[in-house]
Amino acid sequence: MADHDLPNRIEAVRRFNRFYTKRVGALREGLLDSPYSLTEARIIYEMAHRGDCTATALRGELGLDRGYLSRLLRRLAKLGLVEKRPSPDDGRQSILSLTESGQQAFQLLNSRSRAETAALLGTISHADQFRMIKAMETIEALVAPYRSRPQSYLLRLHEPGDIGWVIHRHGTLYAEEFGWNQDFETLVAEVAAGFLKRNNSARERCWIAEMDGEPVGSAFVMEKSKTIAQLRLMLVDPKARGLGIGARMVDEALRFAGRTNYRKISLWTNANLLAARTVYRRAGFQLIESTPHRSFGHDLVGEIWQRDVALVGQTHSP
Repeated sequence: MADHDLPNRIEAVRRFNRFYTKRVGALREGLLDSPYSLTEARIIYEMAHRGDCTATALRGELGLDRGYLSRLLRRLAKLGLVEKRPSPDDGRQSILSLTESGQQAFQLLNSRSRAETAALLGTISHADQFRMIKAMETIEALVAPYRSRPQSYLLRLHEPGDIGWVIHRHGTLYAEEFGWNQDFETLVAEVAAGFLKRNNSARERCWIAEMDGEPVGSAFVMEKSKTIAQLRLMLVDPKARGLGIGARMVDEALRFAGRTNYRKISLWTNANLLAARTVYRRAGFQLIESTPHRSFGHDLVGEIWQRDVALVGQTHSP
């Protein structure tokens, strides 16, 4: 039996596609008033979420032709946004990552996209916003019903309000998991406040891991001396553990320390923080000092771990 209404349904889908691509600005020469095309912006977005990746992985996720993706990556590399290095596991592959300029480009695109989406949502009621989101989820489920949805996260630089979350989450999480008292939250607040007051972006940095629009992790690099950096306030929320976020943040911290000409990077932790110690050991840190102390309402063993920044890229086996 002929489906006489099919042409009408086809036209309805095409009409919606034309409407929505125009509404979200996908047809502009530069997406979000940036110098990047829609596809270039999507590559930047995907790399910001994936961290280190290969062109093969990008091509599989974005569905792009090999030659087309290669040309776009060369352009982004020429602009100083993407860098590549040989894969240690496969000489035929290169590992791609965003440079610091690439991260900044992503931050700009991401903030503009959020603002534009917020403006769109602001034109309709809360009830209609939920109806629209539900309709979007329905379209996605119907068009790609078997698409796997692995949990993904974004690693970005801190924004206003993030430091407050860092203090709050450290205080609540360490109280829940280890029974530490408010002295620990006081210490975190003092460290975080010092970071904000110094505002030394040339030598210090904060990363926030984000998942589904919510912060789920943090890591800081702070200046201990002209030659030694400190990794501080690293945390991964329980709901985001197992995704490699801690290792990714440590890797970003090491690369930043290398670019900033520190010679060594050190950190202070406690012997009972087993998961964190595993991450540090795998990243090449070595335990150089242990000291018993009474802090945060408990008898603890403080530890100082350190590694040479010159060894970035070389890690120890688990």
